[in-house]
Amino acid sequence: MNAKAVLLAIILVLSVVAQEDTALAGKYIGGGLAVGLAGLGAGIGVGIAGAAAISAMVEKPERLIWYLIFVALAEAIAIYGLLISLLLIL
Repeated sequence: MNAKAVLLAIILVLSVVAQEDTALAGKYIGGGLAVGLAGLGAGIGVGIAGAAAISAMVEKPERLIWYLIFVALAEAIAIYGLLISLLLIL
C-alpha cells in the first residue's frame, strides 16, 4: 500500500474521531507517534548494537554479557515509548 493512501486513511479516521472529541484524538495521535517512533528508534539501535556485538564477540567471546547489555539498552527505548503512550492516553 502506498504511503499517500495510508496517510489519507489515517486522516479520514481521525477526522471522524476528532468530530466527537478533539482532545481524545490528540491523545491517540500522540500515543501512536510515541510507540511508533520509539519502536523505529529501538529497531535501528538494536540493529547497530547487535551487529557491533557480534563483531566484538568474535574477537573477545568472554565478554558476551557486556554485549548483551548494550543490546538490551537499545531495546529499552521501545518500552519507554510504550509507557509514554500509556501515560498520554490514560
